Amino acid sequence: MAGNDLEEPTALIFDHPGLKAERLKDRKFKVSIAANVPAGTYDLRVVGKYGVSNPRLFAVSSGLVEVEKERKKANDTPETAQVVAVNTAVNGVADGNREDFYRFAAKKGQRVTAECRAQQLDSFLDATMSLTDADGKLIASNGDYFGRDPFVDFIAPRDGDYCIGLHDLSYRGGQPYRLIVTDHPQVENVFPRVIQAGKPTTLTVYGRNLGTRAKPSEWKVNDLPLDALSEEVTAPADLLSTGAYHFFDHPAAHSVLPTAATCTLTGFQTRHTIDGRTVNGVPVLVTDTPVTLEHEPNDDPTAPQKIGLPAVVAGRFDRERDADWYEFETTADGAYSFDVYCERIGGRADPYLVVLDDKDQRVGELDDYGHRMNAFDGHLRDPSGSINLAAKRKYRVLVQDRYRRGGARYQYVLTIHRPTPDFYPAVIHGQNPGPAATVLRRGDAQALDVVIHAQGGYTGPVTFTAEGLPKGLHVAPTTITNDTRGSLVLWADADAPDYVGPIKLIASGKRGDEVIRREVRGYTRVTSDQQYSASRPVREWVVAVLPEPAPFALRFEKDRVEVEAGKKVELKLRVDRPRPEFQGPITVTQPALPSGIKGMQVTVGGDKSETTITFEVQAGTRPGDHTVTVVGQAQVPFVKEAKPGTKPTTLAFRPAQPVTLVVTQPVTAAKK
Repeated sequence: MAGNDLEEPTALIFDHPGLKAERLKDRKFKVSIAANVPAGTYDLRVVGKYGVSNPRLFAVSSGLVEVEKERKKANDTPETAQVVAVNTAVNGVADGNREDFYRFAAKKGQRVTAECRAQQLDSFLDATMSLTDADGKLIASNGDYFGRDPFVDFIAPRDGDYCIGLHDLSYRGGQPYRLIVTDHPQVENVFPRVIQAGKPTTLTVYGRNLGTRAKPSEWKVNDLPLDALSEEVTAPADLLSTGAYHFFDHPAAHSVLPTAATCTLTGFQTRHTIDGRTVNGVPVLVTDTPVTLEHEPNDDPTAPQKIGLPAVVAGRFDRERDADWYEFETTADGAYSFDVYCERIGGRADPYLVVLDDKDQRVGELDDYGHRMNAFDGHLRDPSGSINLAAKRKYRVLVQDRYRRGGARYQYVLTIHRPTPDFYPAVIHGQNPGPAATVLRRGDAQALDVVIHAQGGYTGPVTFTAEGLPKGLHVAPTTITNDTRGSLVLWADADAPDYVGPIKLIASGKRGDEVIRREVRGYTRVTSDQQYSASRPVREWVVAVLPEPAPFALRFEKDRVEVEAGKKVELKLRVDRPRPEFQGPITVTQPALPSGIKGMQVTVGGDKSETTITFEVQAGTRPGDHTVTVVGQAQVPFVKEAKPGTKPTTLAFRPAQPVTLVVTQPVTAAKK
């Protein structure tokens, strides 16, 4: 293992109980994988002196021979290529300014796929791959197929040796990869990409080497045909009630950088059994509405495909310049919600949506959607939004790829319905700009950045709570009112026991009298490079509590206070300094306060144990609960290896235990 702050590692933890690790020495561990662990990717975290690390992806495969890239001799020319067999996974690291070559033998007519997994495993290798025959003739090459990861598919024209060349696009070195050369089944996609909850659905599975049940399909990718077979699939029962997305392979290759593409997707990844082998599938949307299939030809605006409302349409841009037209009739005046799911389900198109009325007047257009906040990147190529329409009128909808592309990989799902208020909550590590974990010392606090995607006109408050907390760890109910982001603060008691493990975060709101309860989706930063917004989902939110005390801690005297909109409120903030060696000043700021609430920066001197924080609640601020916190920053004594005679420090950030401002209307406004 390589990375920062990995001193004195004691354990590896995974997000599946069938993965176990035994420490051998230093930073080397032996990992054992139970036979019942499904193939897929898993988060691996290191536990050590400084708590728990950020996660990195660990791949589990089935039926492959695992080998390492040879280190004793170079494989940087076709003549010195490392020899591997078909159905091998090579674990390697790219060399700078050089190319890695691998040679394998194939039989005439054998269909072989070669896939380089890098982005899909948290590596920033931007791989380019080529395939040549024994004479050095180029058969195929590829760069960006699964995100930035390349994929090559070929049918051997004759018995003989074939050679794969692999390098980073700019020939950078040091980035790991996993090269898989196989003739096992490989699923490209399925159709339709949407399933009605509670009803078994027959999917057509498209891919390569799909076994004895498969037949040739009409679809080709890179001039090679895809196999097709039918399978019945039923969605997990709890998806609609929790608004969750279940996956076997982390969705890390939906774009050229890891994104939070599935943050607004309710669905799951399919799995398929082909000739006794279990093969992971693709993301599928789950809905409560019957599904309509797109029927070609519907590319003439004067002859659109007629659909009823509410509508869920499984579509595909069949060919280049394909334009899909649909016609529907409204039932009432008001807003109608439109969504095109493409990037969210791993589709390759960049769709846009246009709505026209029965007089050919354009009444609305929707394009990219989603929040991009620091490293959290939920900004997608998918159109989403609402458009006001008149009652009892016919409208047409155009869905098209912005670059007029088409083919087997360019699938989408179109939904049209009256708005249903809902929300998708997510969290990502706060403050630290790079990959990080939630690590607290005794008496410590840490803040998570909260991101809310409201849908269907949802404007109500969203309250975050936690379940499964260990003794001594706390999360106050945190309410975010009519906003897209906020902070969720965790804190540990001064005598909290040591702990490393997952906690569960829940967000709840109300739709009229109905309580909406949603699992909070966790995301992790993938890179510390500030020019990239790169994040991906995790299955578990892991927290560590360390035995030593925090350098300082902040807490409000009250955890709840009422304030009238248009007025100010002064709150006493207490400062604890558990470490006697730290008596320096602390600067207190108010980052990311809710809309309509302002604060100002103050400094607490080293001889002070409290200060006063003033919050100004502006006129017109929405009444209700607004949970806020402040952040203290100070230079605290700390260094891993101090030089004799020096007293080095490091900049530390700590949030305060939160306070909820209960905003009320002014008396005069209430009377009016």
